Amino acid sequence: MDCSVAEVYATLLDEGTYLCSMRTMYRILAAHGETQDRRQQRQHPTYTKPELLATAPNQLWSWDITKLRSHQKWTYFQLYVILDVFSHYVVG
Repeated sequence: MDCSVAEVYATLLDEGTYLCSMRTMYRILAAHGETQDRRQQRQHPTYTKPELLATAPNQLWSWDITKLRSHQKWTYFQLYVILDVFSHYVVG
């Protein structure tokens, strides 16, 4: 129970017993649902996604930065925008 398939396979070969290949052992274990990870894994808690809700203008703002290409080669402008979430108007 606490040995891997490779350990069981090698132990059986050392005893002079050949039952099947390692792949067949894995197939048998998978058919019985025994191929899970034996390590203790950390379970991450499920976090709720924050929901931002604005019921009137100027309660909640959002921002965005966009790169704009210039007419010159390798020259870009950065456009910073602040938006009101409720009305979708540009604030700044």
